[in-house]
Amino acid sequence: MAMLDVGPWGWVIAGLVLMGLELLAPGAFMVWLGLAALVTGLLLFVVALPVEAALLVFAGLSVVAVLVGRRMIGPPRQRGESALNDRAAKLLGRTFVLEEPISEGRGRVRVDDTLWRVEGPDLPAGAQVRVVGMDGMLLKVASA
Repeated sequence: MAMLDVGPWGWVIAGLVLMGLELLAPGAFMVWLGLAALVTGLLLFVVALPVEAALLVFAGLSVVAVLVGRRMIGPPRQRGESALNDRAAKLLGRTFVLEEPISEGRGRVRVDDTLWRVEGPDLPAGAQVRVVGMDGMLLKVASA
């Protein structure tokens, strides 16, 4: 086990390297392992532990750090869930006033300075509608 006995500086350097790897392979996982290694190294500056105990401390801190980190960040998003660049997804549930009446199932609403095509039940201009779905850039609406 002498090969694994890297001392406190080895753990600190390993922690910094793991945290740096997060920049190359982002996913908020390596940072927690790096934090565990860093804390293990700092602990070894204070308390002299055998290699086996240091490995157990690192393993325990890794599990705790990953669990706490996941709780702080939240569950991982599935592909296609982000609404960051999807303006239509940000409009779901919002209420707007019809700019043009919905006739034969199609009309328009004004959202800020943009007119959006809508699909829904026939309603007169000025009626309030709520966005209930979308199909590409076409908003599906219902009477509000």
